[in-house]
Amino acid sequence: MGLKKKPVTGMKDILPAEMEIRDYVLNQIKETYRSFGFSAIETPCVEHIENLLSKQGGDNEKLIFKVLKRGEKLDLASAETENDLADSGLRYDLTLPLSRYYANHAASLPSPFKALQIGSVWRADRPQKGRFRQFMQCDIDILGDATNQAEIELILATTTALSRICPNNGFEVRINDRQILKAMALSSGFAEDEIEKVFIAADKMDKIGEDGVKAELVEYGCSDNAADKYLELMKKTSETSEGVRQMGELLAGFLPEQAAENLAEIMDAVKEAAGNVRLIFDPTLVRGMGYYTGTIFEVAMEGLGVSVAGGGRYDKMIGKFTGMDTPACGFSIGFERIVTILLEGGCKVAGEKVKEAWLYEKGLPAQRLAGIMKEAMDRRAEGRVILVAQMNKNKKFQKEQLSKDGYQEFKEFYKEELKR
Repeated sequence: MGLKKKPVTGMKDILPAEMEIRDYVLNQIKETYRSFGFSAIETPCVEHIENLLSKQGGDNEKLIFKVLKRGEKLDLASAETENDLADSGLRYDLTLPLSRYYANHAASLPSPFKALQIGSVWRADRPQKGRFRQFMQCDIDILGDATNQAEIELILATTTALSRICPNNGFEVRINDRQILKAMALSSGFAEDEIEKVFIAADKMDKIGEDGVKAELVEYGCSDNAADKYLELMKKTSETSEGVRQMGELLAGFLPEQAAENLAEIMDAVKEAAGNVRLIFDPTLVRGMGYYTGTIFEVAMEGLGVSVAGGGRYDKMIGKFTGMDTPACGFSIGFERIVTILLEGGCKVAGEKVKEAWLYEKGLPAQRLAGIMKEAMDRRAEGRVILVAQMNKNKKFQKEQLSKDGYQEFKEFYKEELKR
């Protein structure tokens, strides 16, 4: 069997021009989040299979890259299901590993703990434009803070980072609360055991519209009347914090007393702290992960129709490891989508140094070449970017390729001094 030069389906090789953009975005994210007091951590890319299959990851649990047991533990003869053959898998997001991390190290961490985690995750998804099976996530989380200060900080930090990375792209933050979603369903007449189906259908609102959501609810076995009431309820409030309070009044008796006011206070505080952030209440926002318990939010870029960041509160997940619930809230930037936006827009890295290529003719005397190398070292010490390379026979093509990698200035050295 011959070796294959293309990467595995759903993975990609990254060329230097894209790496420059990726490094720039990562640096902007790290600098911004550290200025808000977040501390960088790292977790392993491989997790216990029991953790990955804990029914917290929604549909992502169907997309796990599983790792086979090794040695004597791998008993093919007695295995009855696929899971009998695996004892671990590649992480599908950074939230589950963070919850395990905090459960393991909480005693040695400050409270509340503000975590910054950046790393690759893997999902055995169907590859398509902008969607890969291996991709980077950039997460910030606040653990141990039950107040809405956590949500306010996360929204401010994330929108600040996005504003620095994409200063010319407008965006809006959509916000909702899982408690409001549940109260909407109950007040519309859905049974408790139908609520998860309501969430699944409502999460597709932007793709299939109201008629599609209603058809899906009916297909699940829900009543026409309940579906109509639910969809009508979504239209009865405005996008402002006052709209949240109005929703709270409409859901009295079904919604915890302070839930609507808490969400409204988050919106008011963000508006006061950063008036340029467009923050809207969206009762159709669901978010697909099963672990969300309260506030949820997404960021969308104007004209794209897809979210570039999202997150929410997940107060029950750490308790799965410790037996005691711990307040937790997080926000994740869709790193790959941001990079794609910048690449397609012809982004040039702000403050990027001019890159120089010094090309020397083959056969240049060793002493002369040593002098060139010494001069390049002196220039680098001054902060310049210098590439020293032997000149190819097709010098024009060589320069074209280097130009694609961002080299803007060229200097040539020949055996005969007069030809310099």
